[in-house]
Amino acid sequence: SQCFFFDVEEKERKKRLAATLIWFIRMRLQPGVLRVCLRTLRIISRDRKALAPLITDYAILTLARLGGENDEEEEHDDGEVWRKEAMKALCNVIYNSLKAQERACILRLLHGLSERLKDGIRSSSPPSGQFYELRLLFLLTALRPELRIELCQERGVSMLTAALEQCLEVCWGETHEVLTDLTAPPVSKEVTQRALEILKTLFNITYSVHRQEVDEEAVDLYRHLAAVLRHCLLVPCEGEDRKEELQGHTVNVLSALPLQCLDVLLSVRLSEGSKESGGVNMDCVHTLLLFMEKRLDRGYKLKEKLAPVLNLLTESSKAHRETRHYLRQQILPPLRDVEMRPEQGNTLRGKLVRLMTHVDTDIKHCAAELLFVLCKENVSRFVKYTGYGNAAGLLAARGLLNSRGPSPQPQYSSDSDSDTEEYRQAKDRINPVTGRVEVEQPDPMEGMTEEEKEAEALRLINMFNKLSRGKVIQPMGVTTDGKLAPLCGQTRHSAVEEEDEEEEEEDSETEQE
Repeated sequence: SQCFFFDVEEKERKKRLAATLIWFIRMRLQPGVLRVCLRTLRIISRDRKALAPLITDYAILTLARLGGENDEEEEHDDGEVWRKEAMKALCNVIYNSLKAQERACILRLLHGLSERLKDGIRSSSPPSGQFYELRLLFLLTALRPELRIELCQERGVSMLTAALEQCLEVCWGETHEVLTDLTAPPVSKEVTQRALEILKTLFNITYSVHRQEVDEEAVDLYRHLAAVLRHCLLVPCEGEDRKEELQGHTVNVLSALPLQCLDVLLSVRLSEGSKESGGVNMDCVHTLLLFMEKRLDRGYKLKEKLAPVLNLLTESSKAHRETRHYLRQQILPPLRDVEMRPEQGNTLRGKLVRLMTHVDTDIKHCAAELLFVLCKENVSRFVKYTGYGNAAGLLAARGLLNSRGPSPQPQYSSDSDSDTEEYRQAKDRINPVTGRVEVEQPDPMEGMTEEEKEAEALRLINMFNKLSRGKVIQPMGVTTDGKLAPLCGQTRHSAVEEEDEEEEEEDSETEQE
């Protein structure tokens, strides 16, 4: 109880100090004094139980004003530091307090941030402390979804795209073509951090666009953004982890854009060393493929980290023949090793097929869908590369489980699927369920009489019946429409099992007597 008393007293002292400092900083103080006051407020703002004085409209707008002040007479180190301290404290307050997020002044704060961002875009270089303004803008659009509408989707996209161009010093070539110099010095940590905040906010205000019909003006806007995002994927950064993080958030935004806008990822002229497919530049697709494999190998938070790039590659493969052809060459090359199961090995095919039986339904579906599209949604070809056992989940979901033939899709071209000599020689011996040539096993009933075989068959039936009634297993079958479903009705008891049950009943009656 004594510890609780001191804890409460400590919180009250923090509240009184915060209230005093908010009142004190409204006066015109020396930069050094103001810096100390704001640093103290920033430390207090980490404690959710001491936030009461900081979640008023007055306190929020005071911190916002100090964070955005740009008095030319105070352009020195202290001035830059206290502006950053004010923005850090404000970010803490908004993040840690639901009441602060719901204050009436938040809309005014959002508009102020938008105007400051526009002013920064008009200037030759971003203002100091812009990172924290961008972080605050991200927090507001993440924690208050209705503010995304207030930001105005297309206006916000245009503003943030311009900020991203300025941040990365984008150089334009022809229409919707950003010139990426891979020999240029890597992007610094500070620039990457600003770019990440912009990308996160862009995703917040565009994630619902993917399934919407957009007019020609909006399509042009999103194509412009896609061209900048292509640069984000390719540009070198200081540190591999930072580069992967930038690519990850870029993929998130790309996956949210209208599909017809992603053609700009391919409409770049070929240069020396470019990857290509059918005369089309595949550098961006190749980068996405490497990024996907890196996330696959890491195996961490697959749904969050891997699903977006899988979906992006799937949609791109549906829309662009060259993308699908290139990915198929890399992921599903002609079969040669027919002795290994499809899910075995360290190839991209093996890694993706292993995901097809993952416990997470969403990631399992994403992996299967990509491979199915690379097979042009042809059931026979899909089973050939994955094995019927691995393919059963997707085929059942699509009502194709009872079909081994093609399911033609009009958007796919008619290029052939040539088999290797190794595959043709072993084709008749490949087990369609496992997808490989199995070692011949001895007949387990060899040497048994007909009576022994019948007894063994009845024993197995009894075992399955008991497991089914105990709900250890559930018999499945294919419905008339080709879907996998539990078999209806109860399984009949075998004659042997009925005899066993009759004997048990007789024994029970004898014991009662």
